[in-house]
Amino acid sequence: MILVEIIKDHITYGQQILKLAKADLVKTYRGAALGWAWAIIKPAVTIFVYWFAFAIGLRAASTVSGFPYFLWLIAGVVPWFYISDMLTGGTDTIRRYSYLVTKMKFPVATIPSFVSISKFIIHFILMTIVILIFIIMGYPPTIYLLQMPFYMLLMFLFFTIWSLFSSLLSSMSKDFGNLVKAMVTAVFWLSGILWNPETIAIGWLKKLLMINPVTYLITGFRNCLINHTWFWEQPKRLLYFAVITVVLLLLTIWAYKKLRKEIPDVLI
Repeated sequence: MILVEIIKDHITYGQQILKLAKADLVKTYRGAALGWAWAIIKPAVTIFVYWFAFAIGLRAASTVSGFPYFLWLIAGVVPWFYISDMLTGGTDTIRRYSYLVTKMKFPVATIPSFVSISKFIIHFILMTIVILIFIIMGYPPTIYLLQMPFYMLLMFLFFTIWSLFSSLLSSMSKDFGNLVKAMVTAVFWLSGILWNPETIAIGWLKKLLMINPVTYLITGFRNCLINHTWFWEQPKRLLYFAVITVVLLLLTIWAYKKLRKEIPDVLI
């Protein structure tokens, strides 16, 4: 069974995956004068631009769900940084590390995994900073924060699977990778990252939006820090997310089965 083979590859090459994740992380900031500081500077600049545009320029509501707009913003935007990295960078993983496939015969299925781990480490650091900002601004963590690892795990699993699926297709055709990059902006604006999807008055449209995995995850992080809602209080949304994840996993298994033997020849 293909899924069992993929899991075995991850277990067998576990140490190599962690070493490659570390190498990918170091490679990202190597050569920059400020080095690791860019992991914080770049997101901080992006957050400031969004905050200034909406809170100052467009004069958005000063508070959302009783929290300052800035806190509501960072609770959703910071998880998006990981998601966007995996949507775009994850799609290019096999092409970027083609030498592992063509020269070292490294298992194709494990390549997106170590890239995802690398990006997730940065995400974990940024979310820790977000929690500290909440504390500094007078909003200490509540018991609802205990479910944040759950949402982190869902996000990691979903986008690691996505990365394998999309990188398989992208390795066969660059057009698929270009299509994904073209769609990222649309996903960003339609996923309720800068605006509150709970305010949509049209029932069917709100339900349709909540089927979006990105919306579910972003809302989940805000449930931990702002909305104070447990994940089991929204069972239908969790079910939609689970169904989409299973469908994506099945598509990934199908693509892996069909393309894994052809990829080395294509990448040479």
